[in-house]
Amino acid sequence: MRSRTLALLAAGAGLALAATACGANSAGGGSGSTATSGSGDANAPKVGVVLPETATSARWEGFDRPLLEKELKAAGLNPIIENAQGDAQKFSQLADTMLSQGVKVLILAAPNGDVGASVEQKAKAQGVPVIDYDRLNAGGSADYYVSFDNVKVGHLQGQALADKLQGTQGAQVIEIEGSATDNNALLFQQGQHEVLKPLYDSGKLRLVNSQLIDQWDNQKGGQVFEQFLTANGGKVDGVVAANDGLAGAVITVLTKNSLNGKVPVTGQDATVDGLKAILRGDQYMTVFKPIDQEASAAAKLAAALVKNSKADADKVATGSVTDPKTQRKVPSLLLEPQAITKDKVKDVISAGAVKKEDVCAGDVAALCGQNGIS
Repeated sequence: MRSRTLALLAAGAGLALAATACGANSAGGGSGSTATSGSGDANAPKVGVVLPETATSARWEGFDRPLLEKELKAAGLNPIIENAQGDAQKFSQLADTMLSQGVKVLILAAPNGDVGASVEQKAKAQGVPVIDYDRLNAGGSADYYVSFDNVKVGHLQGQALADKLQGTQGAQVIEIEGSATDNNALLFQQGQHEVLKPLYDSGKLRLVNSQLIDQWDNQKGGQVFEQFLTANGGKVDGVVAANDGLAGAVITVLTKNSLNGKVPVTGQDATVDGLKAILRGDQYMTVFKPIDQEASAAAKLAAALVKNSKADADKVATGSVTDPKTQRKVPSLLLEPQAITKDKVKDVISAGAVKKEDVCAGDVAALCGQNGIS
């Protein structure tokens, strides 16, 4: 188990993501090919932000980019925001460019931990502090880390599935996990197994198969799930899907086999399509995370680091996590996630995370009324 000290804040309004029906996320907000720069003050300290990709999740361009831009500007900083589009070499090159431009702080959400740690070495050599954003770069040297309680995310997923399958002795479970190169995916899996492994060991549940999906590739996740399902004679009673994108891919396969709505599927991110799938009954639950709080905390940390104020930064990052590779304690802020089932979809909408008209469209309109969404 990875040791950790958690600093938990109450969940608040966050912004959710959108996903396509086949599991690939989509949302407005640009392709990520154009940098966001400029606070209106040419003399404002520059802060570089490198986001990881757009192919498997809409959150980075649809939500994190505008939220980070807003919060950094409000803190009197000049944000330069780029997206590496899943390319580790491009991620490194973007960071190099930002360092050459004289950024005072780097905020990194790396496509994998190795490239993130490599960039952090360069930044440290130049005296530029780094904030790991959303994903801890294991083996790295970041000064601070802002994310969610990712083990608890896994707990919420595992407990929801365990509760739903309670009373079905030997219920068969397939796990479709995130990328092995993403420390968060390993923490999600850790949390899930803290709940589910005792049930597997006792025989109350049976683990059919489990696989980490490289780069969170939704299409690959669907293919792997279909292979596991076929090899198990077309039988499954529950599916752990690490996020809504993978859940969407799983649901596509279940639908193909006339099993959608009969097999509970977990998810994460409270995407528009994930919420729609929950209202339809095709997905059992998702996990809602307050991305606006994450962006706000990162901006506050950046402002403190620009001023070289460790005291101010430590007021934000009141906890710590342990780097699994180096055992280094990294000052951290971990925000609180929330489990969302059908009866709680209204909470995500009322929090302002998604728009009612986006969720309650088409065939879902009547279902919204039936579930207290007015």
